[in-house]
Amino acid sequence: MTNEQLAQAKDKDLAASLIAIRRAARAAREAAVRTNTAIVVQRDQKPVRVTADELRKAGVK
Repeated sequence: MTNEQLAQAKDKDLAASLIAIRRAARAAREAAVRTNTAIVVQRDQKPVRVTADELRKAGVK
């Protein structure tokens, strides 16, 4: 679904799902920095390992 489709969804849970996913991703980045571990994200359809140092440089606290 596109962002527009999610925003117009009749199901309130579905409409709020993108916000929840973004909140969970932010929490995962913050936990990785706090525990000095890496996370794996998808970029250009490929998995990419992002270290805690890289997250810190990107401004994650």
